Amino acid sequence: MNIPYLILPVLVGLICGIVGYILGKKSLKNEDSLASILQDDLDASKATAKNLSRRISSLENDLLEAKAKKKKKSFATPAESVLFFDSSIAADVCGKAIKENDLKIVEGIGPKIEFLLKHAGISTWKDLSETETEKLQSIIDAGGENYAIHNPSTWSKQALFAYEGKWIELKDWQDSLQAGKE
Repeated sequence: MNIPYLILPVLVGLICGIVGYILGKKSLKNEDSLASILQDDLDASKATAKNLSRRISSLENDLLEAKAKKKKKSFATPAESVLFFDSSIAADVCGKAIKENDLKIVEGIGPKIEFLLKHAGISTWKDLSETETEKLQSIIDAGGENYAIHNPSTWSKQALFAYEGKWIELKDWQDSLQAGKE
């Protein structure tokens, strides 16, 4: 029997075993360093998320304080030209969603008349509340025969209630009207 033929496979096996052991240790070390890098990234992300949550809470508190100040200011001085509009109160009283300065909440005004009014420069409740009935009638008359049946005599008062945020008064008064007329 030839000894070099026996030693050669043993040497190759021994060398492969040593190389495998070294590579295994190295990859285990890389996995540990990768895990520590990922853990560091996770910790940094958690810290950033916590800071952002605190910042969001702070901004929400600032917003609530600003709204409270604005609300106090608008109710403390009703003579100001801009009043605070709270859509949730309006929706609760009227039973439907209300957008600020939506002229269609005035009984007797639909989308087409709202278009005529806006085209004439009346685009807010305040504008409508300050407009004379005669001017409103002339705007309607300019729209054509289809609008002749409309009577704008109560529109200014309804718009004033909406502008001042007197939703209960507006709703009660609209309930007493007959097709927008007294």
